[in-house]
Amino acid sequence: MANDKILVTRSSMPDFDEYVEEIRDIWDSRWLTNMGIKHQTLQKELCQYLKTENTELFTNGHMAIELSLAAFDLQGEVITTPFTFVSTTQAIVRNGLKPVFCDIDPVTYTMDPTKIEALITDKTCAILPVHVYGNICHVEEIEEIAKKHGLKVIYDAAHTFGVEYKGRGIGTYGDASCFSFHATKVFHTIEGGAVTYKDDIKDTFGTKLNYMKDFGICDEDNITEIGPNAKFNEFCAAMGLCNLRHVDGEIEKRRHVVERYRENLSGIPGITVNQPQKDVKPNYAYFPVIFNEEILGIDRNQIKDILAGHGINARKYFYPLTNSVACYKGQYDPEDTPVALQMSKRVLTLPLFADLALSDVDRICNIIKEAVK
Repeated sequence: MANDKILVTRSSMPDFDEYVEEIRDIWDSRWLTNMGIKHQTLQKELCQYLKTENTELFTNGHMAIELSLAAFDLQGEVITTPFTFVSTTQAIVRNGLKPVFCDIDPVTYTMDPTKIEALITDKTCAILPVHVYGNICHVEEIEEIAKKHGLKVIYDAAHTFGVEYKGRGIGTYGDASCFSFHATKVFHTIEGGAVTYKDDIKDTFGTKLNYMKDFGICDEDNITEIGPNAKFNEFCAAMGLCNLRHVDGEIEKRRHVVERYRENLSGIPGITVNQPQKDVKPNYAYFPVIFNEEILGIDRNQIKDILAGHGINARKYFYPLTNSVACYKGQYDPEDTPVALQMSKRVLTLPLFADLALSDVDRICNIIKEAVK
């Protein structure tokens, strides 16, 4: 692979024959969508793997967030983070809610819990934190604040498939957690997403969520909600069933890549690498590196360009902050979240996928070390 272009990510795939065998009975049933057998099987298996009581599947991770907000029937303001993919913010706004941006913790890159309460007003209805790069939020502190103020907590868990904290699946925290199964994720279904939640809201939130993903149809005579078509199809479910069999092995391969990056880049002045979190079983989703141009004499953008010159694709992720994108121009000031703003200007996620050769990791790191000398 040394002579080929190295992308920032590469989808894990099952053996071709395994996938063909998994989809074979679809030709017999002709049940292609609308909560088919594959859908139902994957739903059950994900509950077991994620250690959650309920899992609802969707066409993508964005609709998982957007419909979760809608199913809770929220009104007013939602405290969230600008250090995320724009989907998080768009889901809030598309529900007629107002995002209120909280700054991030410079170590985990997740919402800083010490800055949440100052943002709470009589219009605040929920907190939407984002687990980032596989790093989890300060879930215990956020839960305490939410209970104190009577707020819903909906996690954007797109980056934390399979992550556990103190033996609990990360999808069991908050009122709901939303996962992405996009092709670039640790576990994917080509396209897809899910919401996990507890049994105590199954008859209310769960039922409404299930109706909403199918245009709000509750039976052939009644449409009780307003919703889009966000149903999951059988071919994506089949891919998920195949990939779920191998995901632990893929995560283990990613671990070796991450540890090699840490060996190469740790201890270099001006370079900060992502570190393990206490009591967390990680998934090694991404490898973000912070480049401090004041120490290095070279900035993140220059390093990205140097890597690109060697056929290596790194990503400015997350950049720009969602409180600075054009569609919200003039509504927010990114300077109100200075830590997030600084990180967005310094972060570069390096290539990371299960089949990335350790020799390529060394080569990437040597190029960076040569650039920052």
